[in-house]
Amino acid sequence: MKKRFIITLVFILSVVLSGYSGNVEELDTTADILDVNVLKDYQKVYQSEDYGVCSVSSTKTYMDYRAITAKGSTQYRYIQANMTIDEATGFLVDDDGFIGVALGSYYGVIGDRYYITLESGVVLPVVKVEEKADGDTVGGCSHSSDGSVIEFVIDTDYAADSELFNRTGNGLINSGNYNNYDLFKGEIVKVEKVKDELNPYYVEYVTNDAVTINNHNIFNYASGY
Repeated sequence: MKKRFIITLVFILSVVLSGYSGNVEELDTTADILDVNVLKDYQKVYQSEDYGVCSVSSTKTYMDYRAITAKGSTQYRYIQANMTIDEATGFLVDDDGFIGVALGSYYGVIGDRYYITLESGVVLPVVKVEEKADGDTVGGCSHSSDGSVIEFVIDTDYAADSELFNRTGNGLINSGNYNNYDLFKGEIVKVEKVKDELNPYYVEYVTNDAVTINNHNIFNYASGY
């Protein structure tokens, strides 16, 4: 009960203290980029290298992207330029299906992308679209108050209406912790930083002519921050 209260309080305070007023540009929506079910057998489209796990915390909180109101900030501009709202989940996703998250300074800069593997074997492809303040984290890694490493950046309206997620107990989505959703349950066992190069072992199956081809045409990402 105490842990649930802390997570709830942190979420409420993050919205209040951020100055969320609704005066932000609304993102476009999409219905065909992200299918969370494929995360069970996720194929890594890009090459990656081990980055190290700063904390194995299973807690996975969330914040609404509209709480980021500083229009001149790197995170605001990145979200507006690169992310859309997945209508089925409320997640922010880029053109390759990477999910927008807030991470501490340990994990690079805005725009960096990672493959985060959970103990269940599920791989979460994420892109850092917001940074947790160093003053709120332990070593630029986990949140001081709730221990979370991963904080999903979402549209709470779509997420609340999702068939996948439910408002429970305290009225927050998954009681404020996506670890309560079976697919995302578990500790972090591996973090890999995604490179620009395509994974040579990734293949795409084309059904119209029953030919298997290498996927060389989906790269649409550039770092520069």
